[in-house]
Amino acid sequence: MIIPKAIPLKNEELFKLAMRHRSAASDPVHDSYERLEFYGDAVLSLVIAQYLYEHHPDWDQGMMSKARSSVVQEAPLAETALKLGLDQLLELGPGEESTGGRERPGILCDIFEAVIGAIYIESGLEKARWFILEQLHGFLAQVSSGDISPNDFKSRLQEIAQAMWRLTPTYRLTTENGQAHDKRFSMQVLFDNEVMGEGHGRSKKEAEQSAAKDAIEVIERARRLKQDPQGFDLI
Repeated sequence: MIIPKAIPLKNEELFKLAMRHRSAASDPVHDSYERLEFYGDAVLSLVIAQYLYEHHPDWDQGMMSKARSSVVQEAPLAETALKLGLDQLLELGPGEESTGGRERPGILCDIFEAVIGAIYIESGLEKARWFILEQLHGFLAQVSSGDISPNDFKSRLQEIAQAMWRLTPTYRLTTENGQAHDKRFSMQVLFDNEVMGEGHGRSKKEAEQSAAKDAIEVIERARRLKQDPQGFDLI
């Protein structure tokens, strides 16, 4: 397996481990990316927290927490994994492959964090920090400019629903799977008890954002076609 040039990692076996989903592992604990992903998640959170602390001395704890959450979440990390081409290197079992696991944002997010964990193990914190800041500089620039909610789809959906139908979206948890350290949640967003969107994430909040994003896309498609997605009067 060829390691992408943008990833400062020499140990091919460690990189292969970072790319191996539990569905392709003989031993999910020791032969999949899950332990590396756990490690990488902690390193990523530390690096982003340090960056925000050093670059924004006037921000309070709430501002820094919100900014970190905007960067360290599924959508930016999955997008970065795609940019690196990790989706093409991901090792999946036949079942996960057939159900679209290679394009699943949660898995793409996981392997990006697993790569961070691998870099940290091989080269230490400074190399991992360089890689994280290099790959996420665009998202960090966005939050540094004051846009600390670039992916706040819930707020956007609330505004759309109020403007179009005078309705408030509600959210419903549909499934909760995984071990305590690796939970996956599925949510639906409803308008007047009608399902408008569905989403998934590693927390309930993340799944709600994903569902809101799905609903916004449904509404935007319907508006382009001048159709009503749920029988309400478009404005």
